[in-house]
Amino acid sequence: MKAPRHWSNPPEAPGLRAALLTPAGWAYGLAGRLRRAASRPMRARVPVICVGNLTAGGAGKTPTTLALCDRLAALGLEAHVLSRGYGARLKGPLRVDPSEHDAEAVGDEPLLMAQRRPVWIGADRRETAAEAVLSGAQILVMDDGYQNPHLHQDLPLVVIDAQAGFGNERLIPAGPLREPLERGFARAGAAIMIGRPKPGERWPWTPPGLPLLHARLAADTGGRSLKGAKIIAFAGIGRPEKFFDTLRDLGADLVETTAFPDHHRYSAAMLQRLEARAQARGATLATTEKDAVRFPKWFRGRALVVRVSLGFAEPAAIDAVLRPLIDPSRAADARVG
Repeated sequence: MKAPRHWSNPPEAPGLRAALLTPAGWAYGLAGRLRRAASRPMRARVPVICVGNLTAGGAGKTPTTLALCDRLAALGLEAHVLSRGYGARLKGPLRVDPSEHDAEAVGDEPLLMAQRRPVWIGADRRETAAEAVLSGAQILVMDDGYQNPHLHQDLPLVVIDAQAGFGNERLIPAGPLREPLERGFARAGAAIMIGRPKPGERWPWTPPGLPLLHARLAADTGGRSLKGAKIIAFAGIGRPEKFFDTLRDLGADLVETTAFPDHHRYSAAMLQRLEARAQARGATLATTEKDAVRFPKWFRGRALVVRVSLGFAEPAAIDAVLRPLIDPSRAADARVG
């Protein structure tokens, strides 16, 4: 789905469409509160970190999840990732195997992450967590699921896109919010802001006392310089414009851009058209790593895949947030009772 234009309006001028949809947003918020009130979250036998956000769309949760797994590994813990497996044909719970599964079977984000870390998919977070722990996970990192009330979250983290913020600050469908900001931040153990804020700046949305960690995304072009290169860029992610801006920052000459809906499945005809346009304009096709895992085998290697990784501005700060979760007696017992 593509985010409606009115979602990005400023809070003080949300627009007529947002105003008309606001009652539907209230109903959406009420349904979420009732769902949470009626649920009894299961506590796993190992700590659970949730990497979530308060808005619909891409905020950088997947690279944050992988970066956290790297930090946990440095602290001596075997982290497994839990994912719902959006759009997956297989329902799980199951462990993603990149040598056996494709994006259609398990979802694009789980397949991407499974190239680096153990990843499990399943609609029921409790069952999936139990399977992961039985397989040897010492700590679980849940990619998305901040609003899921079925699995207890020992450390709920809110990821914030510094450029997008929270749009018009209204609830779906009037705005991008999954829940009111005040209620969402009240459950958070910390917030992670991805972007370039001014030095020492604190966002007005984060409550006093909530740790605010700063991070940034770095692009990897495989050592290839894009300065002055003619590029036709395409992406089917939460915020394609963010990817296009990354290419511009690398000095690329974007002669054409095409934005597809998040998790878009590419047909052979569409990929052939993109390739033909690039050849006609003497340009190179470029896309994201998340898009690339959805390509058919015959198209792999025909587009430049730009990978992104997340780095924390102060690694010691994120380690300070993670260390209270490290309990050797708990991590050593990998059984769910």
